[in-house]
Amino acid sequence: MRITQGAFSFLPDLTDDQIRAQVQYCIDNGWAVSLEFTDDPHPRNTYWDMWGHPMFDNPDAAALMFELAECRKVYGDRYIRVVAFDATHGWESVKLSFIVNRPPDEPGFQLERHERGGRMMGYTTRSYASDRPAGQRYS
Repeated sequence: MRITQGAFSFLPDLTDDQIRAQVQYCIDNGWAVSLEFTDDPHPRNTYWDMWGHPMFDNPDAAALMFELAECRKVYGDRYIRVVAFDATHGWESVKLSFIVNRPPDEPGFQLERHERGGRMMGYTTRSYASDRPAGQRYS
């Protein structure tokens, strides 16, 4: 199952040249870019682990592309995303995020149904990746 989070997630995977172009767009707009990774891509898991530090005042996308290559060497079996943060007063939020690396096998999600009082039903989404402990999910 293909995880669809962030921009471009319904498109085929971006090439490195396309990633570089998007990162350059972010830098040209004055946004700080950073890399994050996770082995639990649940939609409510918004706090992924950060690779290195956010890159403020970057003149071009080469530095992030270098860091992406290094991150892929270590965490190439996990989800990696680029996050662009706008620190402008009044915005101070993420303007763009998109997945740049996926594990070879994306396990998907299970929908669990829970009966509640009366005739009400509740639903929970659980990632199949969480069946294994953190750090062993994609090895």
